[in-house]
Amino acid sequence: MKRLGILFSGRGSNFLAIADSIAAGKLLGCEIAVVISNKADAPGLAAARDRGLAAVAIEAQGRKRAEHDATIVACLREHHVDLICLAGYMRLLSPEFVQAFPQRILNIHPSLLPAFPGLDAQHQAFDYGVQVAGCTVHFVDEQLDHGVIVLQKTVPVLEDDDAQTLSARILEQEHLAYSEAIARVISGDYEFAGRRYVRKP
Repeated sequence: MKRLGILFSGRGSNFLAIADSIAAGKLLGCEIAVVISNKADAPGLAAARDRGLAAVAIEAQGRKRAEHDATIVACLREHHVDLICLAGYMRLLSPEFVQAFPQRILNIHPSLLPAFPGLDAQHQAFDYGVQVAGCTVHFVDEQLDHGVIVLQKTVPVLEDDDAQTLSARILEQEHLAYSEAIARVISGDYEFAGRRYVRKP
């Protein structure tokens, strides 16, 4: 049984989608060991506690990044986490954090990377005039929104869309994509081939 550590900064909608998938028996072979937020008032923490999950607030404010990240790494190790999932975690990880869990950290980003990295990706895509948007689950490396892609889901941009309606439809796909990506990673059936993550022969 693989143990997941989930990090978020807000309501944790992707965390809840993962938890729902596990509870419904759709995502097998894993359990949520701990959820961590850098904000004590993050609504996702209360939702995690309501489900009987270990939920920890490790405030970032007023702390140096290296110190904050070291505290989170220690918490993840204390809970014997196998795979870390960033689910709306609005902080860049330090290189030391990434190196502590090589190829064991996933992130979900609301664009078809490498297009539109960084903040407000849905608005970036809409303002650029793309006809197809989407989301990407990828491994985390030391660069922003750069690691090897696990999977992507596409979302058509409709004529009557605005940035908000597009964002909402992308989020629906995020909730499906993350559980699919976790299943792919913990299956042991995939391997790295350069910049690709492919099924083993």
